[in-house]
Amino acid sequence: MDTARHHRSIGFLCLLVTAFGWALNWPLMKLLLQQWPPLFARGLAGVCAAVILGTLALSRGQSLAVPREAIPRLLFASFTNVFAWMGFGTMAMKFVTVGEGALLAYTMPIWAMLFAWPLLHVRPTLRDLAALVLGVAGVALLLGGNGFAFSAGKLIGIALALACAILFALGNVVNRKQLPMPPLAVVAWQVGIGCFAMLILGVLFEQADYAAITPFGIGCFVYMTLMPMGICYLTWFETLRRLPPTSASTGMLLVPVIGVVSAAMILGEPLGLREIGAMALTLGGVTLALQKA
Repeated sequence: MDTARHHRSIGFLCLLVTAFGWALNWPLMKLLLQQWPPLFARGLAGVCAAVILGTLALSRGQSLAVPREAIPRLLFASFTNVFAWMGFGTMAMKFVTVGEGALLAYTMPIWAMLFAWPLLHVRPTLRDLAALVLGVAGVALLLGGNGFAFSAGKLIGIALALACAILFALGNVVNRKQLPMPPLAVVAWQVGIGCFAMLILGVLFEQADYAAITPFGIGCFVYMTLMPMGICYLTWFETLRRLPPTSASTGMLLVPVIGVVSAAMILGEPLGLREIGAMALTLGGVTLALQKA
């Protein structure tokens, strides 16, 4: 009994490390974007992280070989899970606040629930409809504080954050079957492929002054490389090994909460009753969707 309790305790500790590591990346990423453009910054960090993850996988005796039949699925997952999730999410930070971007991104379980109807023939229930209503109400409360007359930049940011959530949800539904590869190798390939594409696009189209980064910006870049795309993946795998999937997924709702609070502390973003109410409504809907999943 004590062994089982110890097993769960380590799982919850890994969950907290993962949640805090991913959450703090949101405000630090916002700061880094003041010096480097989004696709280049996230792409370069991801390529570096992929090399580290691949090296770690090899050091553990895991093969990085990709079975021929798995290549199409790996490429699709790299697009939805990395290029869309990280790339679109990072670009959205140029136009919206951390709170808006994080909450919109973490509506993904609601979209996954909706995709399950046509793709998996799982009809929505009353719980599903309640999840959708709560999620939409939370997002509307957050975005409608000053009315719904958004600037062009704001609309672009909202569209990018929603695309990030919707495509990630689509990837989760379509890619339910695990790839025939070790998990660490799968992550290394997905991060490497998705972020290499971002890096190429960043070099070609963003025309940034790459030498303009300050020591603080380098610190943000190193954190983004090592923590959310390195250490947090390892602690997430350990979380999944020690806790039930639903508990682990529901625990990830800490990420937008910590992200919004840390953005208020680090960036001075608003955190009042409207933001708290929006978080409660949106994450309530997400929780309902996760409980079904």
